[in-house]
Amino acid sequence: MSLPLIALLFVFPAAMAYAAASDLVSMTISNRLCLVLMAAFAVCAAALGLGWSQIGWHLAAGGLVLAVCFGMFAAGWIGGGDAKLAAVTALWFGFDHLMPYLTIAAMAGGVLTLALLKLRSGPLPAVASDWSWARRLHSPKEGVPYGIALAFAALLVLPETTLWRAAMGL
Repeated sequence: MSLPLIALLFVFPAAMAYAAASDLVSMTISNRLCLVLMAAFAVCAAALGLGWSQIGWHLAAGGLVLAVCFGMFAAGWIGGGDAKLAAVTALWFGFDHLMPYLTIAAMAGGVLTLALLKLRSGPLPAVASDWSWARRLHSPKEGVPYGIALAFAALLVLPETTLWRAAMGL
């Protein structure tokens, strides 16, 4: 199995699943996770023989999303981990699949937010009252673990990407 295929079939999905789970239970997305995704992209891009122009466009997509998301972070609209995760995912997807990714993430984030607001409107179930992460998630003072929506969208869009198709030999 080739390095790009390993990166696409294991590293990227596992990192997304970890980001979603981490955001759910701790409201954080690790810097190390984002660095692993960046490194895996570099390995994947090199192994697939992406040209400098293609890599540049992927970097531009990631940089644009990082700039916009950090503006949103500065305004207090999203968390810093969410901004970094969206940017590193944009690095993987490039401009070709950026809009589908962002659209699905926005829709999934809206559904997640509405579901969380509904859950927060009632009492926390007794079985979850001893779980610190559940109490934090249930608190109306806390934000939304948007990394869940970002990871969900990334996993849905991944099979449509240029990198995926190249790694699969399509």
